[in-house]
Amino acid sequence: MRTMMLSAFALIASITPLRAQGWIEIEHARMPGNQNPAVVRTSSSVRTTIEGRVARVEVEELFRNSGGGLAEGHYLYPLPGEAVFQNFSLWMGEQELRGEMMNAEQARGIYEEIVRRKKDPALLTLAGHGLVRAQVFPIQPGETRKVVLRYTLLLDRAGDALRLRYALGARGGESGEWRLTLPDGGEFGVPYSPTHPIRTVGRGGDIAIDTRAGGDIELFLPLRRGLVGTSVLTHAVSNEDGYVMLLLSPPAAEEGSVVPRDLTLVVDVSGSMSGTKMDQARAALHQAIGTLRAPDRLRIIAFSSGVREFRSGFTVATGPNLAAARQFIDGLVAEGGTNISGALETALGSVVAEERLALVIFLTDGIPSVGEQQPDRIAAAAASRIGRARIFTVGVGHDVNTYLLDRLAREGRGAAEYVAPGASVEVAVGLLMGKLRRPAMVNLRIADSPVRLHDLSPAQLPDLFFGEELVVFGRYSGAGRGPVVIEGERNGRRERFTASAVFPASEPGNTFVPRLWASRRIGELTRQVRLEGPSDVLIREIRDLGLRHGILTEYTSYLVQEPEQVAMGQVGAGGVRRDEALRNQGPPAAAPVAQTGRAAFDRAQESATLAKASTMAEADAVSEDKLEQAGAGAGMVKRVNGRLFRLTDGVWTDIAHRDSVQVVTVAPFSEAYFALTRALPELGPGLTVGEQVLVAGREISIRIAAGGRDRLNDGEVKRIVNAFRGAA
Repeated sequence: MRTMMLSAFALIASITPLRAQGWIEIEHARMPGNQNPAVVRTSSSVRTTIEGRVARVEVEELFRNSGGGLAEGHYLYPLPGEAVFQNFSLWMGEQELRGEMMNAEQARGIYEEIVRRKKDPALLTLAGHGLVRAQVFPIQPGETRKVVLRYTLLLDRAGDALRLRYALGARGGESGEWRLTLPDGGEFGVPYSPTHPIRTVGRGGDIAIDTRAGGDIELFLPLRRGLVGTSVLTHAVSNEDGYVMLLLSPPAAEEGSVVPRDLTLVVDVSGSMSGTKMDQARAALHQAIGTLRAPDRLRIIAFSSGVREFRSGFTVATGPNLAAARQFIDGLVAEGGTNISGALETALGSVVAEERLALVIFLTDGIPSVGEQQPDRIAAAAASRIGRARIFTVGVGHDVNTYLLDRLAREGRGAAEYVAPGASVEVAVGLLMGKLRRPAMVNLRIADSPVRLHDLSPAQLPDLFFGEELVVFGRYSGAGRGPVVIEGERNGRRERFTASAVFPASEPGNTFVPRLWASRRIGELTRQVRLEGPSDVLIREIRDLGLRHGILTEYTSYLVQEPEQVAMGQVGAGGVRRDEALRNQGPPAAAPVAQTGRAAFDRAQESATLAKASTMAEADAVSEDKLEQAGAGAGMVKRVNGRLFRLTDGVWTDIAHRDSVQVVTVAPFSEAYFALTRALPELGPGLTVGEQVLVAGREISIRIAAGGRDRLNDGEVKRIVNAFRGAA
């Protein structure tokens, strides 16, 4: 069977938007006087079990008639194209109803008829090749029906990983859970999802995803192939460099010897740390030394006006030594000033053996007040002494110097973490130490590739830890196929592993890859602005990336302000007014970058979040905050599938649209409309924004509005598709 169309979650009659795949299509009300039965989904759960390369899926949904009249209709569920239908059950008392399969042509006809009748473009957000259909007759007022559907599908391979996809759809609604059970035996490495945060639940290690976040689920299950499982995914648009995601996944538990660590804990005990912050800092230090094992070594350095060490130099992590370290931590008291330069001079400069990993955790809540106080000089002095150490900085509260902490982290090949006032220092340090607990391989680098890789994020590959996947995003030039070779060090020995990869000139799939690359790139660029100062080149790149990939930054949020707050331009192509004059004058002038205070803290925290984003949810969180700060007004801005739309003169307009780009207008729910949604699956989610919408493409934009084209011939559809994707 061939692809039916893109997407759909549906509504159940005229009711609350829902979020699972199936829905009930109401035919008519059974009782005069009660013409509006409201059938709502009360719960939805999906359970998936992996057996070899086969996924067994069970979907259970409950529907309740909360209206005053009888409801009858059909339950519809679009199966993914690779699925094999097993069975379906719907109970009415003791009676069990069975579902029937429909072919792609029947399914397409039903879909398009429902969309036309309801004028609901949200029916275009879920991929399916066929429908399961069962009659639901009747549902009494207040009555609940249970539906259980089972099917299997063969999982795709993505390098050394199995790839599992589940279409949740675009609608919000009630809570639900998607759960995956993996077989015993440890045949998989650490699972990774680029779309949703995942958590481990139950004693059996099931993987769960909260479906309230919406969006289609992508999950990678790395197969055990030696020490590291490796997968390469690409996305490419013709006539420009492609995007690449490299996933490195070690086992969840260590195999063989672990790289020993030299852990240095540097903690601010100045007077500003008194009270709750000091209590949390002590708890965080206790957590950190709890991760040490026999081969590891420890240093603890406490600083205020002066600098005090637990012991001179490193201490082997034996039981008695750790007990003494805990006593030292319990005796720490907050008082005095902040001698950051003295603490860094003491912590850095030690010679570290090649087979060991030197980690420095630097925690402070203030700015330098004792000794050297110029951040530039402190950072330069520290950089000259870092050597092979990795530095991870933790800034607590708004008074920290973000420039200094960011620069230390960059020079030390680590990361900066920012803890907001009132947030838990203990939790932040605990999460960091959990990631750094068991080193698997250090000093990683990409030794060879069939194409040129550039603009990697992170720019320098970080160390690899057991139980923590490493995800790298980047761009590639050219096309080709062959092994990507990665080298690293383990216990003083060089090791290498390879991933077979194809880098095509055109690949429309894996659309999450460019968005996550852009998020990280913006995070790194905004940090660069704070460290090196603003420039037209940096600001323009940040703004252009934000516009293209739907990521709000301080340089793009002004484009979604209220109309009276910006200088509106002339009416553009397609009759849509655009703030072209504002765009043409470039980004707003950049003020000197503050290093301390609430605004500096927020910018640093935002950059840190974007620079390490591994899921769409993490990247989206920053834009959600920016939408609130932009003052766009309630209901004036919507965010769908990586695109930002602003309501302008009654048209939901993609802010990436340029007035110089041609606009083709298509009548809603016409033959032309359905032809484009089938040919351009990526167009579908944008059509859920509103009745009139303008979606930006590379060389053409598509507007859905009354009076547009009703029909397009095959040649016109092909031309529009190529221009929309930039392949014309």
